[in-house]
Parts: sequence; C-alpha cells; structure tokens
Amino acid sequence: IRDEHLENMAAVASERAAELYGMDVLDSDIQDDRSNLTRFLALARDPLPPIPGLAYKTSIVFAFKDGPGRLFKSLACFALRDINLTKIESRPLKEEPLADGLDPGPVQFQYLFYIDCEASMADEAMRNALRNLEEHTLFLRVLGSYPRHILTDV
Repeated sequence: IRDEHLENMAAVASERAAELYGMDVLDSDIQDDRSNLTRFLALARDPLPPIPGLAYKTSIVFAFKDGPGRLFKSLACFALRDINLTKIESRPLKEEPLADGLDPGPVQFQYLFYIDCEASMADEAMRNALRNLEEHTLFLRVLGSYPRHILTDV
C-alpha cells in the first residue's frame, strides 16, 4: 500500500506495523467484540529448526472421504500419542462440496479440517501421528510449526 501509493486502500494491522512501515493509524479498536483476538503470523518458505525448551504448536489441514468414524479415527491419531488439540475447525470443500456416492436424503458435504495442536514437527510423536493420519486421509498438509505464545494479559 505504501510502496505503490494506493490511496484508496487500507490495512488491518498492529500499531507497531504502522510504526515500522511509516503508515498512519486511521482507527483503532475496530473489533465489535472485546474478547476478539487476532493472530499475526510470520511465514517462511523453509522450516526453521525448533529452539530447545520452547513449547510449540503445529497447524495442519486435512480432508477424508465421508464415512462412519472417520473424524474419530483422525482425532485418535493425536489422542493416542497424548498430543493436545487446541483448535478444530471445519470448512466445506470449495471444489467438490457435495459428497459422492451417498444414499439419497439430506445433502451431505465433504470438509477440510483445520487443527492446531501442542507439538512440534521435531517431536517423534507428532511425526508418527501425521504418518498415521495420512493413511486414511485424501489430503493432508502441515501449514506450519511455530513457538507457542502464551497469553498473559488480554
């Protein structure tokens, strides 16, 4: 926005980002719910080695063909290895949202599942959980593994 002098654009970012990039803060506290939290991520193309002694989180996304117990089996990959899940979200697939080969009746959808867990990709238990999960998913991607931030004052 700054570099291209885009005057009809704005960004949602921290006050620190405005300082770093020499931008003006047009408004603050723009949330409509005081309990809202926004996470900002720094992305890297190549993974960084974990720092010993730091707690880590890993974010993944996966999809599986609909069937009995599939979500249970997917989550069990982590539970059986004592890996704590801190977030689970599901979103219908954009390309093929309707599940194929299902009995006529109510519309059923295929989903992407987004999971955050308290583990590093360097942890053997995490790598084993992902290998196990990969056995019964159609799609699996690690979105990232990063130091876990513990909120102390919200």
